Amino acid sequence: QVETHGTDTVLRFGRHDLDFSRLHVGDRLWKTNDPALDHRVRQTFEGEKVRFRRDLHLEVHGHAGASLTLIACDQQGHVAQVDSTVPLSPAEKQPLTTERLRAQLGRLGGTPFQLGTLDNKLEGDVILPVSELNALRRRIAADLEAQRAAPLRWTLKAETKRVDFTSAPAAPSDPEIVVVIRHLHQLDAAWQAGARTIYAEFEDPKKYRAAVMRFRELRGADTTATFWAVPPRVFKPGEEWIIQQVLSCEADGYLVRNYDHLQAFAGQRVRGDFSLNVANAWTADYFINHYGLERVTTSYDLNVSQLEGLLRSAPPAWFDITLHQHMPMFHMEHCVFCAFLSSGKDYRDCGRPCDTQAVSLRDRVGAEHPLKADAGCRNTVYNSRAQTGAEFADRLLVLGARSFRIEFLNEDAAELMRVVGRYRQLLRGEISGADLWREFKLINQIGVTRGQMETAAKVLPRKGG
Repeated sequence: QVETHGTDTVLRFGRHDLDFSRLHVGDRLWKTNDPALDHRVRQTFEGEKVRFRRDLHLEVHGHAGASLTLIACDQQGHVAQVDSTVPLSPAEKQPLTTERLRAQLGRLGGTPFQLGTLDNKLEGDVILPVSELNALRRRIAADLEAQRAAPLRWTLKAETKRVDFTSAPAAPSDPEIVVVIRHLHQLDAAWQAGARTIYAEFEDPKKYRAAVMRFRELRGADTTATFWAVPPRVFKPGEEWIIQQVLSCEADGYLVRNYDHLQAFAGQRVRGDFSLNVANAWTADYFINHYGLERVTTSYDLNVSQLEGLLRSAPPAWFDITLHQHMPMFHMEHCVFCAFLSSGKDYRDCGRPCDTQAVSLRDRVGAEHPLKADAGCRNTVYNSRAQTGAEFADRLLVLGARSFRIEFLNEDAAELMRVVGRYRQLLRGEISGADLWREFKLINQIGVTRGQMETAAKVLPRKGG
């Protein structure tokens, strides 16, 4: 509570609300609200009073016996033109000089304009009643205000580009499971579970080299099996060393996650992650045919109905579809690992507790949401419960989808193998999607939300009944 007594301000706190032993003279005190400041700020934009004016550039044309033409242009390119209703007359005295025009036409009070430049192109000494000049000024100001208030108008081209799908690769006959791992110990388990395409997103990029070497031992002569390194989703100037560390592992390919990665991994085998936000055929075509990406992961903004629309409008072989994951909920610069598990300030002196410690954030209902750090000390918070699109797998298969991502966070080897095994059974038609998500007690949806078609999704027929 704040109380003012003359020139003194007194702060009062609830009993036991503060530990006064931790307060010192000179400590800064922050106010979360200042009514007086709020009132002053609101005065700058509330009400009908015009508080900011833009320059208006005027041209005046005419000659004796003709109308005076006034042309105005504002800073946004709006142009207005008005003509006087009475003709100009020869002036015996006090003709319309530039100074007289500025004095009369510059009276723009009550409008969002002020007189900027004025180009007087009148021929000879002429005169016009002051009342007519005032009327011209009011009409042209009203015209410009109406133009500024009108919505932007777009002109559509008669012909639009057609996306050329002729170069699209044919979809494989059998569905493929792409396993996304985030710990080195998950690599052997993913291989034993039957995964032959593995995406690895490690907190420490130095671990990629060991993972690549181990993967090559596992696959032997099977060159169809591939290991893809995943760099951090966020890239900032000065973090080129992270990209170089990822590249140095010599993986079979790399996952592109932002536009800087497109240049950094040029010349390598590349695929696109969900963060490229591919939500339509135009965007997919742009990344695949312009930048040469082999495939792209569909945007998490798509619900199942929208995803089906995408598969109908573009070659299904272009897409990885995430079928199982802990949805990333938000990304932040603050590193919880460094703040609570280290006395350091950043990756240079924190000792990287994120490499050895598992951290979760508990919400108000007691759910614990896993936390992951990247090489730049940024943290991503994941949903405590995994979600699955298993219920819709048969519909996606009918539309031609063949590549499905199964993502893991901190699962041990046994859990990873059990989950991958179940999804392999699902894609072979041995179990239903409903059986799978009930067994694992997962959130049943694709993308961020089920969308407006939730009811329809429940009643549409599925393969097998």
